[in-house]
Amino acid sequence: MIKIGITGALASGKTTASKILSSRRGPLFNADKVVRKIYKSNKFKFLIKKHFGINDQKEIKTTIKRLIFRNKNNIKTLEKIIHPMVRKKMKSFSLEYKNKKTLFYEIPLLIESKLTDFFDVIIFIKANKQIRLRRFKSKKGDLKLFNLLNNKQMTDREKAKFCNYVVVNEKNKKVLKKKLLDIIKNYE
Repeated sequence: MIKIGITGALASGKTTASKILSSRRGPLFNADKVVRKIYKSNKFKFLIKKHFGINDQKEIKTTIKRLIFRNKNNIKTLEKIIHPMVRKKMKSFSLEYKNKKTLFYEIPLLIESKLTDFFDVIIFIKANKQIRLRRFKSKKGDLKLFNLLNNKQMTDREKAKFCNYVVVNEKNKKVLKKKLLDIIKNYE
């Protein structure tokens, strides 16, 4: 089995790249989707209430954003809660599909979370900050949140050192697809 990790900065095109790479080639683990499910779980809500004293669990995402904006250290506390839960789901995914030839993992903080040893191949999706900001805003993201999350990540230069491939995604989907298919053919 080949485990391929796909990572990149905020709004670089990781999800699009992951879908292109995994299409008809193998199952895809999407860390962001897992996190969205975790946010809805009672266990997560309990832990958030315990660590942050949040009582209103209906608007938990909004409340967490406010806490992070108020104190950037709160993001570390949040990660200590979420990351082990995501890793557990990632391991379950790997076991569930252990008989597949290729598995794909889209993980935004793959390198920052020190997960590089888990993968056989790591593909870094890269785009300049202005393009990424435009993409982020087009999905109703705000500048303050973009800057907070963007500054949390390693620089592109630092990330590239840990990756087997760096794919620049600053043109259109057709160009991105060609670049990705040139890489994936080495593993089919």
